[in-house]
Amino acid sequence: MAKIKKNISRKRKTVVSKKAPIRRTKKEIPPAVEKEMPVMQEIAMERMKYFTPQAAPSAPRIVEELPGVYGQDRLVLQVRDPRWIHSYWEVTHSTYEHFRHQLGDGFYSSKRILRVYDVSNVVFNGSNAHRFFDIEVGEQASNWYIDTNGPGRSWCVDFGLLLSDGRFITILRSNTVTTPLDGPSWITDEEWMIPEDMFARLYGLGFGFGKSSPVGKAWQERFKVLFSGALASPGMGSSPVKKKMRERKFWLVVNTELIVYGATEPDAKVTIQGKPLKLRPDGTFSLRFALPDGKQVIPVEATSADELETRTITPIVSRETKAHTNLREQAKHE
Repeated sequence: MAKIKKNISRKRKTVVSKKAPIRRTKKEIPPAVEKEMPVMQEIAMERMKYFTPQAAPSAPRIVEELPGVYGQDRLVLQVRDPRWIHSYWEVTHSTYEHFRHQLGDGFYSSKRILRVYDVSNVVFNGSNAHRFFDIEVGEQASNWYIDTNGPGRSWCVDFGLLLSDGRFITILRSNTVTTPLDGPSWITDEEWMIPEDMFARLYGLGFGFGKSSPVGKAWQERFKVLFSGALASPGMGSSPVKKKMRERKFWLVVNTELIVYGATEPDAKVTIQGKPLKLRPDGTFSLRFALPDGKQVIPVEATSADELETRTITPIVSRETKAHTNLREQAKHE
């Protein structure tokens, strides 16, 4: 028995030999792939520059419709093109109740009307429009496109009630708008200033120089003759100083013009300062005036074709020119 135990203990003391560690060899990369790796890495880095992370999805927006009414009385006019304008309006219930109480039965027999006024070149006060026309609209209407057939004119619109006896009761009045022209503008330069030499090139025949440019010595000499002394500084004509001042060639000339323009009915008769004026086919006109120092009164009178009405507008323009010469001491003793 003791012998068997001894043999078992010997077996337990048997040393187990250790296995050698496994060496993992590096995976070989084909030469062609290894050669392209720097290029591939560079491409990957370039793509990372422009990577934009996706934003977190936002909550769905609830689209709300515009309200049909805003609870305020108003009439708005806006331009669509040279002929058409668009109007929209709102009349509150309380306003209708006021006129219903004021007019009584006449309110129910009245018609809802858009009265369109031609207010070109006037400050509209409700009774001085050049002309007007009416458009009947339904009770449920709240906007309307209006054919003015009048390019380049100003318009104002009243919304109101036309009673059975012919009276028109204004409820709302719009803003004033001006439709654009449907062709080139006939206004030359009251809005954009043209230098005198450019104006002379455009209208050279009127300056006596033919088609050649008036800019040059001849032009300067003519200005000196025409305006010599006109803008001279006071006190420069004579001087108690005995030493004669040397004549200098430096000079400056400034002059002004006045442009008068307007419009009326094409068949009207128009005079300016008592002289008849020929209108353009659309009833417009424009004139250039010299504007010397002093007060200029330019009455413009228009008479209707039936000679039953005459209107007069008189622009009064004043001009005062001040001149000053500042000559330094160094220039005086040259």
